[in-house]
Amino acid sequence: MKKWKTIDSVYLFETPFGNLRKDKCELPNGIVIDDYYVNEYVDWVNAIVITKENQIVLVEQYRHAGEDFYLEVPAGKIEENESYEEGILREIREETGFTSKRKPIKLGEFMVNPATQNNKVKTYLIMDAVREFNQDLDDTEEIIIRLIDFEEMGHLIKTNLIKTQLFTANAYFMAKLFLTGDKLATNLSK
Repeated sequence: MKKWKTIDSVYLFETPFGNLRKDKCELPNGIVIDDYYVNEYVDWVNAIVITKENQIVLVEQYRHAGEDFYLEVPAGKIEENESYEEGILREIREETGFTSKRKPIKLGEFMVNPATQNNKVKTYLIMDAVREFNQDLDDTEEIIIRLIDFEEMGHLIKTNLIKTQLFTANAYFMAKLFLTGDKLATNLSK
């Protein structure tokens, strides 16, 4: 297989949130696609935040495109000159007021939707989190903090007892796998 060749690119609109680009592409077999649309976004970060009491810190907020309220892990886009770790720690503090003395553990990095988007999401695990600050929300944000037992969260996702989105479910199961792996390794070394 070979990559496609971009013959031309035109921006249809540009915003602080993201851009829409129309590419003219030539496929390896010579076929030309005149209007391949690409959504350009900055990279996102999200995190499973677990308290010392083994509760997962979630944010509940209205999502206009989904026309409902959703429980999600803290998340957001990275800002200019900010590392991914700095970005997720800032988002957690702003959205929830939680922090941790432990270093974030990177669980994974995935393209969001490489068919139509150019950004990726990096997922972290934050352990032993404590609430030390008040929320610092933007004027357009209204977020309620919810704490749910970490083990119960998987059941709530699998049975659709909560409304959430794919990135939250993926982050949760990545964290669960990571933590189970740690426990297995610890038990085997005894």
